Amino acid sequence: MNCIIIDDEAAARAIIGQLCTNVEGLHVIEEFPNAIQAIKYLNQNEVDLIFLDIHMPDFTGFDFIETIKNPPKIILTTSDSKFAIQAFEYDCIVDYLVKPITPERFQKAIKKAKSKTVSQPSSQSEKVESSSGNDLYVNIDRRLIKIDIPSIYLVEAKGDYIHVKTETQNYTVHSTLKKIEEKLPKDLFLKVHRSYIINVDKIIDIEDNSVLIKKDVIPVSRSNRPELMKRLNLL
Repeated sequence: MNCIIIDDEAAARAIIGQLCTNVEGLHVIEEFPNAIQAIKYLNQNEVDLIFLDIHMPDFTGFDFIETIKNPPKIILTTSDSKFAIQAFEYDCIVDYLVKPITPERFQKAIKKAKSKTVSQPSSQSEKVESSSGNDLYVNIDRRLIKIDIPSIYLVEAKGDYIHVKTETQNYTVHSTLKKIEEKLPKDLFLKVHRSYIINVDKIIDIEDNSVLIKKDVIPVSRSNRPELMKRLNLL
């Protein structure tokens, strides 16, 4: 199993590399101090596993995952435990290691990586159903609720659920941001942060790295800000 390590700290890369040497059949083929270099490498090469730090300058681990197409299996390595629930929104993430990483915990993560198959869930298991025209159907308490798509102004990820906010009512749905993003029209909606999708037409104000939607102030990640500015009708 070929892997790469992405971490801005040389010491952290060295530790993970050393842990990898104790696993038979696991080969570290490259190391990168930032996500940008790793993306360039993955554009021309394939790997089986990525050890990925979350907190890196300019481009976080989550930004990296959202940027690459068809990501391989990923083990997150971080000193921050608060993103564990959010991390498993991504099907490609197989484990979440909190530094300092013990050899025993590392071995468990490798076993998970070897046993897990990264694939998209079938349409039968999705809680966000197909849309028809301007309508979106969500599964709530075994009922299909119809939502008028243009009335949606904000979708927020909260652990295993998403909050869909509309002009008239809010809905809590057991699903992921990625699934509903695939159902929403791209000319109307934009993912501005790993936890938020906004209706661009509903923007009231923009200041620095945030937008005002209704009464909600929504952060805009650095990687998504250029696309947001392209979508605006600037004078």
